[in-house]
Amino acid sequence: MTATQRGAPATGVSFRASRHIPLFVLGLGALTLCAALSLALGARSVPLSTVADALFGDAHGRDALVVTGLRLPRTVIGLAVGAALGVAGAVAQAITRNPLASPTTLGINAGAGFAVVVAIFALKLESPVEYVWFAFAGAAVAALFAQALARRAGDIDPVRLALGGTVLQLVLLSWTSAVMLLNQRTLDEARFWLAGSLAGRDLDVLWPVLPTIVLGLLVSLALSPALNALALGDDSAASLGVPVARIRLAGGIAVVLLAGSAVAVAGPVAFVGLAAPHLVRPLLGGDHRLLIPGCLIAGPLLLLSADVIGRLVIRPSELEVGIVTAFLGAPLLALLARKVAR
Repeated sequence: MTATQRGAPATGVSFRASRHIPLFVLGLGALTLCAALSLALGARSVPLSTVADALFGDAHGRDALVVTGLRLPRTVIGLAVGAALGVAGAVAQAITRNPLASPTTLGINAGAGFAVVVAIFALKLESPVEYVWFAFAGAAVAALFAQALARRAGDIDPVRLALGGTVLQLVLLSWTSAVMLLNQRTLDEARFWLAGSLAGRDLDVLWPVLPTIVLGLLVSLALSPALNALALGDDSAASLGVPVARIRLAGGIAVVLLAGSAVAVAGPVAFVGLAAPHLVRPLLGGDHRLLIPGCLIAGPLLLLSADVIGRLVIRPSELEVGIVTAFLGAPLLALLARKVAR
């Protein structure tokens, strides 16, 4: 059975998205509702009418301050980080042809975490704003190293890329733990960021990496027809005139831009990049021209939903969003691994 028969779309297939418009509208509606709940719910719940008044400057007082000063930046960051992680996961799975690939399995999250912990230990950093560029640099170096491990005869082997990223992740996680155990201050300062969280961030953390997120999204959308060809296999893609090595390299750069930026802002949030494409495919199919825009909605929807759940389960305290996504994502990973093994 060929890849086309299994449902992998080719670049020559006519592109008809009109029948999927209701699904996109429904997804945007769900995301709008989730964003509204993110502004309204928490240790102190605020009525939606007050949320609307606060956003338009018609409400003042404590509730309005909670909405505009604390929850609005948190929600905006969740939208940006979720979109970046969702699209990064779709591109990572395409360039590796591995349904279990994600920024986590490619070593990007672990690279960012290790760089931040070393920076905290060596430079005495204390604020997420100071972590941003160290996290981004660590993610980029880890991705480059994983691609170097995956090179064979000048080309990047997708299987070796996934395996090399997983090995690199385990090594970096062990080094991160070792550095944290060397210094109590580093442990106290880094463990909250390493859990993955949207709390305690303001938009000053997002602005420096917003251009790289936008660039990564644009590159991913531009690559979507070629990613369809990669699903057919390298030989078939090359026969269609697709420069396989360059497309895979460009896709890897897009994943680094997106996942590195997301981790720099929110910490190493797991499973969003893995789960978003698998939730979108049954609805929109495997055409990346639809899948990537779908993940642009599904990623923030997953992340904001997890953040709202984390605020409510142990009120008035809350769970970091990275803990919630890990708790919800572990069963999904087990199901996917079982499905792939069949």
